[in-house]
Amino acid sequence: MSLGIVVPAYRPDVDALRGYVRALEDRLSPERIRIESDAADPETAAALTDLAGAFDAVSVNAVPDRRGKGAAVTAGFEALDTSVLAFVDADGATPVESAVDVIGPVRRGAVSVAVGSRRHPDADVTMHQGHLRRFLGDGFAWLARRVVGSTGARLYDYQCGAKALTAEVWRAVRDHLHQPGFAWDLEFVAVAAACGYRVREVPITWEDKPGSTVAPVRDTAAMFAGLLRARHRAGIVSGSAVHRSIARDPGPPLVDRATDPAGGDRATDRAVDPGVDGRGPG
Repeated sequence: MSLGIVVPAYRPDVDALRGYVRALEDRLSPERIRIESDAADPETAAALTDLAGAFDAVSVNAVPDRRGKGAAVTAGFEALDTSVLAFVDADGATPVESAVDVIGPVRRGAVSVAVGSRRHPDADVTMHQGHLRRFLGDGFAWLARRVVGSTGARLYDYQCGAKALTAEVWRAVRDHLHQPGFAWDLEFVAVAAACGYRVREVPITWEDKPGSTVAPVRDTAAMFAGLLRARHRAGIVSGSAVHRSIARDPGPPLVDRATDPAGGDRATDRAVDPGVDGRGPG
């Protein structure tokens, strides 16, 4: 099955990204790798242009503002025409061998949705976090398993920056996704499960990258709100009478906003995982 990979990138280390892209090409031979670049300075923009020129399969879509991870991934998926869609974070925190483990089952047709997991008991994680971020991240993951898990996808980790899905799944969920930041992952998994797709959780090797700009208290509060919105959205999709009775018009789906070349209703949600920050856009 043909493969397209989106790499959301907010001011990435281009040298490191170049090596990561080369490894993705060598191990996965994707038809397309699309780098979604947010708010790059002129030097980074020029370096990304050079990077794209060095690989036949690589293209760069650069926007001047910071859209959010979910908006960037959505725009990238909409631009792909492959049978399998995947995304990985630009910092390379998910090694290529783990990306292969996540993408492989979908590409073989064994499952429709696969998500990498840093919190799975069999995952191998190297952490650089402070105690507060780790505590908040663990607490949030515990709560997410109970809230989003009720949709049918009870996972250890919803927000790892490595996911793969078929084009069929994307067509089913795209119009139900509204959260542009890191809460997009929660909403995507919840809606996919509500649509009847089984989500396979794949333990990965993960090296948390230092230098996060996350504000733990503020961003944790934003993530809690995103968690509730994800559960509500899944309830509407699954036909819950309760959720439909309290539903309000959420406005246009993210797919309409994220691909609007004029900017449209540009997203402002900066919700991130307080436990592990992939440093993609968000």
